[in-house]
Amino acid sequence: MIEWASLLSAFLLGLLSSAHCVGMCGGIMGALVMAIPAEARQRRVQLVTAYNIGRILSYAFMGAITALFAGAIIMAGGAAWLRVVAGLLLIAMGLYLANWWRGLTRLETLGRYLWVYLQPLGKGLLPVRSVSQAFFLGALWGWLPCGLVYTALAFSMTHGNMAPLLMLAFGLGTLPAVMATGLAAERFAGLLQKRSVRTGFALLIIAFGIWTLAAATGHHHHDHSDHSDHSDHSDHDHGASVENHDHHDASTSSHDHHSAPIDHNQSTSDQHGAHEQLPESDPNAPQQHNAHPVENPDAHNDHQHHH
Repeated sequence: MIEWASLLSAFLLGLLSSAHCVGMCGGIMGALVMAIPAEARQRRVQLVTAYNIGRILSYAFMGAITALFAGAIIMAGGAAWLRVVAGLLLIAMGLYLANWWRGLTRLETLGRYLWVYLQPLGKGLLPVRSVSQAFFLGALWGWLPCGLVYTALAFSMTHGNMAPLLMLAFGLGTLPAVMATGLAAERFAGLLQKRSVRTGFALLIIAFGIWTLAAATGHHHHDHSDHSDHSDHSDHDHGASVENHDHHDASTSSHDHHSAPIDHNQSTSDQHGAHEQLPESDPNAPQQHNAHPVENPDAHNDHQHHH
């Protein structure tokens, strides 16, 4: 899902950075235009446009690379830290534009190690005579060490997979100033170089950085609350499971208790049936002696005669 608010923020960030772009990239654009041969001056607009397209696409390519690292960091739970770094760099960017603190230039030293290898490739594309040359020159020049570009990269990393689109929006925000400089729009370029304009843009970027820091703090607190709620919910589910288990055991015990008389009656019935199924006596079997012996009649008569 595309976050249009984030894309707008990245575009405005590039637009507010235009004051710096005029001073840095404007000189490059002026040198590029002056290097165009006389026979190609009529195609100056095409060449300047191709140069800027290559430059902006190089920003998007940087965003694609950083998105790989951003995804891993976010999956590891470091989204809040990315926002903190982006917020601090935005504040440093505003201070740099207002010329109040130039500590952001120290970040540019990191990009110089790569630029040493890319810069010689650009010399082979001069002088520019074709649109393809202008395009590839712009694609190389996009890697020029720039603290503002690095700040935009840090901001884009907070949005994970959207980083390429955010860097594309950032590049489009810088397009008006750079195009105006390349097409000799001195009045527009001079407006961006005014002290009041640069200070106003710087304050807006600083405010944006403070807002990013506040959002990072709130996002971290929200994640912690969600984790606590999840733990409480898990404990509740565990307690409910234990209660249901105890209730099931009680129901089983009660069921066994009511089933006991049925088993007793069944046992009594079985015993009664066993008595009914006693084997019948065999008539051919020898007669058993009576428990009481039959009295002898002769002995009885002798007893009477004695009396």
